[in-house]
Amino acid sequence: MSADPVTFRKPPFWGRSETRLAAILFVVLLAFNVFLNPVRFSPGNWPAVLGLASPLLLATLAATLPFLAGRGSIDVSVGPLMGLINVIIIKVVIGDLGLTAPWIIVPAALLFGLASGALNGLLAAILRIQPIVATLATYLIYSGLALSILPSPSGSVPGWLSSLAGPMSILPVGLVVIAWILIKRLPFYELLMAVGSDDRAAFTAGVGVPAIRFFSYVLGGLIAGVAALALTALIGSGDPNIGPGYTLIAIAATALGGVSLAGGVGGLAAAFIGAADIFLLQNMLTSFNVSTFVLQAAYGSVLVLAVCLNSEKLKQRFQTWMESR
Repeated sequence: MSADPVTFRKPPFWGRSETRLAAILFVVLLAFNVFLNPVRFSPGNWPAVLGLASPLLLATLAATLPFLAGRGSIDVSVGPLMGLINVIIIKVVIGDLGLTAPWIIVPAALLFGLASGALNGLLAAILRIQPIVATLATYLIYSGLALSILPSPSGSVPGWLSSLAGPMSILPVGLVVIAWILIKRLPFYELLMAVGSDDRAAFTAGVGVPAIRFFSYVLGGLIAGVAALALTALIGSGDPNIGPGYTLIAIAATALGGVSLAGGVGGLAAAFIGAADIFLLQNMLTSFNVSTFVLQAAYGSVLVLAVCLNSEKLKQRFQTWMESR
């Protein structure tokens, strides 16, 4: 007897209060940034602004995909993976091998991302090691390898790569958006959301839950490879210390955008809105010359706020409190 097909009804984009709040916050922060720095946000500088924001946008989507698979799926190695790919491109591919062609550098970055996603997926989804433990292990491995390969910032990038942070900044983000639209048309997307919403029901219906979670990590790793290219284009060199910082802000942006950390709710739009909010907040605070420590405190506060907004218990208590008044 065959199992019934799994169907998933995605809530509308405005169906979650967290996403609506993130969208409102985006408008407010954008207005503040335009007021503080109208030249930077003028239409002529939009490609440069997108180049500044694209590593965070892409890192946030890379972190989102495992979250969608539910049951505690998380990848905290996204940031260090971006840093590792960055130093491999600069030190090994460009520096040692002298290879600068895009048809070599781009596939190399994507292959490293795929390999990392497969490793994390194997550990977390197939071997069923706690995802936070498994990806924390790869976080430490990637951070150590990056420092071993390139102990201090150095190197340079070819002109075609640096253009990805300027006139061609739409290219990496645009390709990922197109890829996401195609993924949403595949059965995999429905299965991913079904597994994230209720993995037991999905398993009963015949869905290969471990395989779906495995591929969520693989796709996340692939997008992290694209994010590493955007990061390399932005900084124009190799830096072993810059990658890990993206982990916290990517997770904070994911939660802020309304992606459920419990799985099954969210997507590219929610992730990008959350990332845009973090980017605009960062840009606004930088305009006031605040220290890096204040920025870190702001990211932590945003993460706590976003997790609280995603808490169903807090929502129920707030609703009960409102009804009792």
